[in-house]
Amino acid sequence: MGDALIVPVLVTTDLLPGTDLAAFGQLVADAVGTLQCEGGGWYPGDLGGATFWLDRPVPPQAPGHLAPEQLRCAAMLGLLSTRGPRGSAKDVLADVRAAIVAAVVGQYGDLGSPPAVLGITNADIRERTPETAIIAATRHPSSELAAATRLYL
Repeated sequence: MGDALIVPVLVTTDLLPGTDLAAFGQLVADAVGTLQCEGGGWYPGDLGGATFWLDRPVPPQAPGHLAPEQLRCAAMLGLLSTRGPRGSAKDVLADVRAAIVAAVVGQYGDLGSPPAVLGITNADIRERTPETAIIAATRHPSSELAAATRLYL
């Protein structure tokens, strides 16, 4: 697929400790199914990756344990595939960031700081995804984009 742009990404955000990571991962993956350019116009996207807690919880019996209202850091490492008017990873990441921030804030509210969406390397995905991570992928991607993304995972 010659016109696909594939960008390895890291998404992090703070969530309440009891948040369902599978639901969070699915929300992030689905948020990029249709991306909007800054100046208007839409184009398709596909994100396949794995979601996990980036931090370790403090056991409840330990001094200074996490209260239910305290936040934990969730992360998703994955590959984003797009096809459309945006030719650079920087421009695509700006559109992806806007879509993910809107989806996360819409679902979980404003928990302080917006999600971070960063371009990374393929090696980061392979080396930093824990075995216990939960897989998530855009539910209804174009078949071409899904094939392009899965080829690199």
